[in-house]
Amino acid sequence: MTKYSLETKLTAIHAYLNGTESFKMTAQNQNVNMTMLKKWVAKFREHGLAAFQTTYTNYSVEFKMDVLHYINEMGASIDEAALAFNIPASTTVGNWKDLFETQGIDALLPKKKGRPPMNKKPKKDQLIEGSEEALRAENERLRMENAYLKKLPCLNSRKGKVTEQDKAQIIYELRVEFKVVDLVKIAGIPRSTYYYWVKQMNRLDKYREVKEVIQQIFHDHRGRYGYRRITLELHHRGYLINHKTVRRLMNQLDLKCLVRIKKYRSYRGKAGKIAPHLLKRNFKATRPNEKWVTDITEFHLFGEKLYLSPVLDLFNGEIIAYNMEKRPAFSLVKKMLDQAFECLHEEDSPILHSDQGWHYQMKKYQHLLKEHHIAQSMSRKGNCLDNAVMENFFGLLKSELLYLQEFESMEHFILELENYINYYNHKRIKAKLKGLSPVQYRIQSSIAA
Repeated sequence: MTKYSLETKLTAIHAYLNGTESFKMTAQNQNVNMTMLKKWVAKFREHGLAAFQTTYTNYSVEFKMDVLHYINEMGASIDEAALAFNIPASTTVGNWKDLFETQGIDALLPKKKGRPPMNKKPKKDQLIEGSEEALRAENERLRMENAYLKKLPCLNSRKGKVTEQDKAQIIYELRVEFKVVDLVKIAGIPRSTYYYWVKQMNRLDKYREVKEVIQQIFHDHRGRYGYRRITLELHHRGYLINHKTVRRLMNQLDLKCLVRIKKYRSYRGKAGKIAPHLLKRNFKATRPNEKWVTDITEFHLFGEKLYLSPVLDLFNGEIIAYNMEKRPAFSLVKKMLDQAFECLHEEDSPILHSDQGWHYQMKKYQHLLKEHHIAQSMSRKGNCLDNAVMENFFGLLKSELLYLQEFESMEHFILELENYINYYNHKRIKAKLKGLSPVQYRIQSSIAA
């Protein structure tokens, strides 16, 4: 920063006060900084020439407290307080304020000048080894270490490490019983670091309300939502917050969504002979009941097997029909189709895509589809990517329910599976559906149409 002489300051001040030009024009003409010129003029109007006379003042504690009381009672800024009390540097007032907030009024006492005398040794060096005083001091130190170690959060948390903030929190809790200067040595952090975190503790958390909502959303969805979906849900509730901030807050709250590893195969295989591959991986649909996909998945729990056969509408990813049975008989698929047929209107003639499973190659299955004007489509042999949307749903189902929750019996699992499908259709939002659930998206689209 450029240093200006007293003569330059006074010349610029009188040029502004005696002239008719603005601060900007005066600063340009006098070749000085406009912000500095504003401060000089304010000081000159308040205190005259005395504001620019160099002084080496040792401010008393009473004077410092008067300045701090002025800030609190008048709501003045640090710059305004420095101007009112004719203090050359506003940073001086800022230092007083920080010292008072973190260390109290004792920190504002004037310090003794010069070096401390070298002939005096600290009291601890004067203790004779083996003496009663030395043993008492050692016992106190061990007691302090024991109290500190008991409070280490890594012993009872999943973090696995202790941060400087954690250490400062422990010292803050033990400060009544032990000296801070000794506790910081045990913790291995500088005293300034401790006071920094103490100051942060005393500040109001502007994200306190948002954190509570994030925790509510996370637990309502049983840990299935990551930061992206939680961000969308927050937007729905009127909290305009960036996804990066949500991710940071979730890390602070130790909220993590289960991450599922996806595996793909690239084998293309041969075209099916029963039905053509009509879908051709075009998973986009412009209206309901235009494109359907289906498949069967197996669950093995408590020494039993359960088979799930759902139909998914590619328009909004909604499970429009499903059936569960303990044997993979044809009735598993037929009952599912009976539910799906109830969703059709007279003008609907969807494509129903599946893999080359034996259920879908049966004449009964093909006859039912033709009877309801449904075009059959089948994946190429050995290529699961041709039915990737259905595979993705099964992956979500297993990672968000089967691997995330414990069950008491097969009947309990069936109940939770039905609840999950209902949750998936009505509550679980998707980014590609504009942050809506499948049912919400379908209803909104029908209203818009």
